[in-house]
Amino acid sequence: MDNNYDKIAKHYDFLSRLVFFKSQVNAQINQLKYIPSNSSVLIVGGGTGWILEEIAKVHSSGLNIVYVELSEKMVALSKNRDFQENNVEFVNLSIEDYQTTQSFDIILTPFLFDNFSEERAGHVFRKLNHYLKEKGLWFLVDFSLNNIHGKWWKSIMLKLMYWFFKLIGIVEARQLIDMHPYFEAIKYQTIEKRFYYKNFIAASIYKK
Repeated sequence: MDNNYDKIAKHYDFLSRLVFFKSQVNAQINQLKYIPSNSSVLIVGGGTGWILEEIAKVHSSGLNIVYVELSEKMVALSKNRDFQENNVEFVNLSIEDYQTTQSFDIILTPFLFDNFSEERAGHVFRKLNHYLKEKGLWFLVDFSLNNIHGKWWKSIMLKLMYWFFKLIGIVEARQLIDMHPYFEAIKYQTIEKRFYYKNFIAASIYKK
């Protein structure tokens, strides 16, 4: 499994909103006000690129964005987005294969870690942590299995999701990895944490 969404790229946004309405979208949009002007931004697994248009509504120019996405079809869709005067570099690679000497003020990982096995999740976390500047912000949005408001139905929904992705052969993970202990272990500060879709989606902002 290479966690490549080419098979469903054209339909991904429709499918996600069919199930979660705009919860996945809102969880990401509400974080964007924390992006400083003239900052460097790394987006990993940005999908169809709609987030670039939302970022442009906050900052229409001055941002240097690196957009790392494994799916070639997702990258093609993203390049057609209106990101205004911001500079966007599109990188069609897995984050494991991406290499740079650049460091970033902001890192976005929307629904990234739910694709990985625990071993790969830890590897990716350490790599991204290296790329983030001191006092930089990490926007983490992912599913959550907290005990608030119906852990049972969340577990069932996750199993159905992973079953679907296994059926079409695009995701390696079989269970959700809780990434918050990774941040806590190296003393990231939690700036904000919000929940969506009856607490099934968690949007956290961490400061390094």
